[in-house]
Amino acid sequence: MLQQTQVERVIPFYKNFIKKFPTAKVLASTPLSDVLAAWNGLGYNRRAKMLREATRQITSISISSYRIDLIRLIQELEKLPGVGPYTARAVAAFAFNQDAIFVETNIRTAVIHHFFPDVGSTRPYIKISDKEIEKVLEKALPKGRAREWYSALMDYGAYLKRSGVKLNTKSKHYTKQSKFEGSFRQVRGAILKALTAKKPLASVRKTYPDRFKPALAALARDGLVKKVKASTYILF
Repeated sequence: MLQQTQVERVIPFYKNFIKKFPTAKVLASTPLSDVLAAWNGLGYNRRAKMLREATRQITSISISSYRIDLIRLIQELEKLPGVGPYTARAVAAFAFNQDAIFVETNIRTAVIHHFFPDVGSTRPYIKISDKEIEKVLEKALPKGRAREWYSALMDYGAYLKRSGVKLNTKSKHYTKQSKFEGSFRQVRGAILKALTAKKPLASVRKTYPDRFKPALAALARDGLVKKVKASTYILF
């Protein structure tokens, strides 16, 4: 939920989601339409679909035997839908307290602030890569305390940002997020919202005449909606 979404916006959705789906088994057995309804308003609805698919795989296997072997644990986690290198390592660190190395925006801010202070000043054209940050983390991470360490580091990075320390542009991996208003994401969200409320799509089509069909087609390709008859779609 936190991917490209602010914490303050996520909290109410998270609380509601956990209340509705308290375990992986409950989420895995819930129709996708109900999951999308609970997710509605967060955006990036493919995340909800992949999360549900991941729980369906998780409930059929046991990861407990991989807790000791960090490499094997990460490999198994990366097999889950929607789980990439960052998520796999974050889960390894927070859920299993494994000494995994990973970088996210707040960690990036903290490391650049303290270990690359001259970037942007005496070295204005240099950008810091995550590989460089990972090298710092490998030396700084206190073995056996990954969960505590990353929690503190991420909170500290967030504190730096609130204090006015803005270092995103010093990273090679920084990309400015496009505006939501008028975006393709907004059209997709409007379609899903209408289908969740069981309302006709005519008003959405009228509001976004140029983007409606491409957005609907994209949702169908992603397995979020399906066509039941001519011009009639429902949540998958």
